[in-house]
Parts: sequence; structure tokens; C-alpha cells
Amino acid sequence: MKIKLKDIRLFARHGVMQDEQTIGAWFRVSLSVSADVEKATFTDNLEDTLSYATMADIIKEEMEKPSKLLEHVAGRMARRILIEMPDIKELTITVSKENPPIGMECESSSVELTLGR
Repeated sequence: MKIKLKDIRLFARHGVMQDEQTIGAWFRVSLSVSADVEKATFTDNLEDTLSYATMADIIKEEMEKPSKLLEHVAGRMARRILIEMPDIKELTITVSKENPPIGMECESSSVELTLGR
């Protein structure tokens, strides 16, 4: 089964340019994880699935640590989620920066990373 969190919106200070790290910007993070949580479809017990809140907390905590590259942020989040949630078989995380400073109008720039066991 896949469990997804879509477009968590957070303010953070990621970017190569000093202004990006000083002023900050808005980011969106989406996560899709694959895990065997079929038992929860029968029991209706939180213990038989994965906690969305735990995944969201990890994303929030890692977004608070400034990085130059979105690739680095995505990698940190993905590895930490896999370590702390061993029932996940595979995950895909997308980190998007709203209105990136590229010299023209652009809704967002993104990186997407898929990791598995």
C-alpha cells in the first residue's frame, strides 16, 4: 500500500545564494511511501500502520536545517525516514522551491528522490 503526504508547505532557508539563506523562501514537500500495512485495513489500529504525523515531523525538522541544495535536503529527509520507520520498503520524496531566483518567472523548481531497501 502507498501512504502519501502531499504539498506540505514550509518556510525555510535553503539555497546557494546568501540572500536565499538570509531571507528564506516557501517550499513544498510531498512524500509517498510503500509499506505492508494491510493489517490496518482490518484492525483500524494506528499501531498497524505508519504514522503520518511522525513522517511530517521528520520533514519539518529536516527543513529547519539550512542547505545549499534541494538534493541534499531531500536526501537527508529520505534517509532519516527510512532509518526511523523500518517498515517502509520504498519512498519517493519531492522538494519544491516556490518562485526560485532564476531570473525569470517560474512557479517552482523541484527535485524528486526515490530510495528503497
